[in-house]
Amino acid sequence: MIFRLAQLLVGLVLFGAGCGIMVRAGIGLDPWTVFAQGLSIQTGVGIGWIANIVGFLVLLLWIPLRQRPGAGTIANILLVGTSMQATLAVMPDVHGFVWQLLTFVGGMLLVALASGLYIGSRFGAGPRDGLMTGLNSRFGWPIWAARLGVEAAVLLAGWLLGGTVGLGTVLFAAGIGPLVHRTLPLFDSRRRGTTNTARAGEATPVTTGGEVSAA
Repeated sequence: MIFRLAQLLVGLVLFGAGCGIMVRAGIGLDPWTVFAQGLSIQTGVGIGWIANIVGFLVLLLWIPLRQRPGAGTIANILLVGTSMQATLAVMPDVHGFVWQLLTFVGGMLLVALASGLYIGSRFGAGPRDGLMTGLNSRFGWPIWAARLGVEAAVLLAGWLLGGTVGLGTVLFAAGIGPLVHRTLPLFDSRRRGTTNTARAGEATPVTTGGEVSAA
């Protein structure tokens, strides 16, 4: 449990840091960060604090969808935006297309690593992911359709509010799924527990009916 909790917290902090790095790259963002950036531009409130507020408001949508938040859901709301804001406070804007591209890719890789960590800890979905699964369970929408519809809506709203849509938006949409597909198995606590149990069974033979068999 302690290891899983540490994995959750480190993952969420790194996730926010990765988002902050992508913001500084300035070549486009994922839909939810575009939305947070647009609201930040219009309100003058830091983008990280906006991300926290949006996460809380999205969580309220779980109520009619009959979703239950976990500890990871609450930690997500508190830590991701805060870590993003802290990263933006110490990291300057990046200039020059090559450096911007490299910076964005680095941030996206960090987000993928962080996603594997916090999702793999299995403390509950983030507020935005829970919205997708809630739409699926409540209305029967396919997960892909729920994600596409919601993220298209927030991307359009964020762009209209002044958020940055560009090459980075396309790169994130195309790359984050395959990257998380790679990182999640590395940190999946359920898979790790199953492997450990299997190893323990192999190491400790069980005697049944006078014969030895692996548990």
